[in-house]
Amino acid sequence: MKQIKYLLFPMVIVMFALLNSCGNIKNSKYITIGMVDGWAEDVAMTHVAKAILDEQGYHVIIQKASTDMILASMNNEDTDLFMGVWLPYTHAKKVAKFPGLVHIGTNYESGRIGLVVPDYLPITSIDELNQHQEQFSHRIIGIEKGAGLTSATDKAIIDYKLNYQQINSSTIAMITELQNAMQRKQWIVVAGWQPHWMFGKMKLRFLKDPKKVFGEAEQIKTYSRKSFGKDHPELVTFFSNMHFDDQTMTDLVTKMEDSKNKEATAKKWVKDHSLLIKSWLDKK
Repeated sequence: MKQIKYLLFPMVIVMFALLNSCGNIKNSKYITIGMVDGWAEDVAMTHVAKAILDEQGYHVIIQKASTDMILASMNNEDTDLFMGVWLPYTHAKKVAKFPGLVHIGTNYESGRIGLVVPDYLPITSIDELNQHQEQFSHRIIGIEKGAGLTSATDKAIIDYKLNYQQINSSTIAMITELQNAMQRKQWIVVAGWQPHWMFGKMKLRFLKDPKKVFGEAEQIKTYSRKSFGKDHPELVTFFSNMHFDDQTMTDLVTKMEDSKNKEATAKKWVKDHSLLIKSWLDKK
């Protein structure tokens, strides 16, 4: 019996050590950032944040998932941050489900979502789409189901009484179809957003939205789990300082899209923008 007690005691010690380690992981140098793969601006900003924090001695883990999964994970205190929250329109309902999440910074202030066409098409407004439904094959090419942009596009079809169907698969599939159509000068309308590298590489325009279904200018924000500020007050300051203007955002997303190694590209971008990065790290 004593032998069993002596064997159990070290096991209990190990278990307590493991539990203590798990309890302290949020206070460690490990930072988890949720990221929606395929969202150009989110991928770019997340990799830049990782490059900066890696240099500061943190160990950043990028967790790829959908917006809903990331927000739910943060609400459960499992994921630290998400840099891709679009407000006040696109993600408003999603964020409202988790009132415990904390807004810690605005990364970009000129975001926009809506329906996009090649600039060679003679159409400028959503309410003109039904006049050209045959040319567009009654289709709007969308992105992933569950995305805020997808919900807004469904609402636009209803509010504008469009005789169209939204075709959803992925962001990559949407862009591929757009590129192929433009090479052939075909009619195509897609659900798109800005900032995105496709506006730098293709001649596109948003269709006017007189009913304001897609809202107006949006801000891209960073949200965190509830206890993140208590665990990492120094990083709350950093993320509150982190901000991209139109020029820096366009430069970043374009370079990242052309890159085959996003981590290496992000590190080089950080090195080339040292003064900007210093201002983000300044604790003032």
